[in-house]
Amino acid sequence: MEIIPVVDLMHGQVVHAKLGHRLNYQPIQSLLCHSSAPIDIVNALLELYPFARLYIADLDAIIKQGNHLSAIQKIQEQHPNLEIWLDAGLQDKDDLNIWSKVELTHVIGSENIYSINALKNIHQQLNGRFVLSLDFNHTGFLGCVELLSDTQYWPKKVIVMTLKNVGSQLGVDIEKLSMIKSIAKDNQIYAAGGVRNNDDLIELQSLNITGALVATAIHNKQINMEQM
Repeated sequence: MEIIPVVDLMHGQVVHAKLGHRLNYQPIQSLLCHSSAPIDIVNALLELYPFARLYIADLDAIIKQGNHLSAIQKIQEQHPNLEIWLDAGLQDKDDLNIWSKVELTHVIGSENIYSINALKNIHQQLNGRFVLSLDFNHTGFLGCVELLSDTQYWPKKVIVMTLKNVGSQLGVDIEKLSMIKSIAKDNQIYAAGGVRNNDDLIELQSLNITGALVATAIHNKQINMEQM
């Protein structure tokens, strides 16, 4: 199973995402390095393990208060073979134009999709080459609820993002993952939120989950990459 490290960017730093309460995020304190600068964190992650992909959440872009384009360009310049999955709160073609100078895979969060037609338009603009993140918080699904019954515009790769479990050490939300697996067709499902250790990853493997997005457990050295 693939492990994809997560880097959450806010105000020029990597922050520790916890429970989806974005306004309370603080600069990350990692056992991998003593810095919260984006390039330092990415370098430390790749020294730990040769990850093929990196998931970046540009939280400033998501809330429409700037972006981390220059930091992402720097990461890409130093690590040209690293595939970047970027969630920047994309909603339309204008949002796409900002990122035209970087080679990346866009993550479209359901929290920004308010109709099936909006997802259809994005699907057409990106020729289906994007990742869909189905976002859940403590109140339930975020976005157009039809996305959970009409899967025709889902891309190949789909993330199940349980924000209430992010950075929580609560474990993965097996119920949500199983529910999405039951309605998915030939989609590859990725789990995000709550991974604590190798045992959680083994449980996800048993459900035929394609991969997991992980941050806290990697920075706390709770995962042995050599066992995966």
